[in-house]
Amino acid sequence: IISMFEVWKTMEVTTQPGPYAPSNFQTGLLDCCEDCSTCVYGFFCLPCLGCTIASRMGECCLCGLGMPMRSVYRTKYNIKGSLCKDCMVSYFCLPCSACQLKRDIDRRKEQGIF
Repeated sequence: IISMFEVWKTMEVTTQPGPYAPSNFQTGLLDCCEDCSTCVYGFFCLPCLGCTIASRMGECCLCGLGMPMRSVYRTKYNIKGSLCKDCMVSYFCLPCSACQLKRDIDRRKEQGIF
């Protein structure tokens, strides 16, 4: 008979997942030349780019592309910023914000941290 202690011991967590170190977005808001295809995609079909981003983040396409999506992503990866800044960037430059988010997702996928 296996004792309860032995069962519990096999289930122990030896390492806790740590939070990401504080960082910035990996590309700037206006770095469209970093990935021209993403910028063209965002310029000609912003809703399609929004759905691509949402699906990669495991969210519904109907959740919206603006401030909420940017804030969720920024919070998840401990990217410096604020809700106010997310709101302003999303309001005044939504296509640039979406392209920046897509570039960051792509870079994090390449690094194996997405």
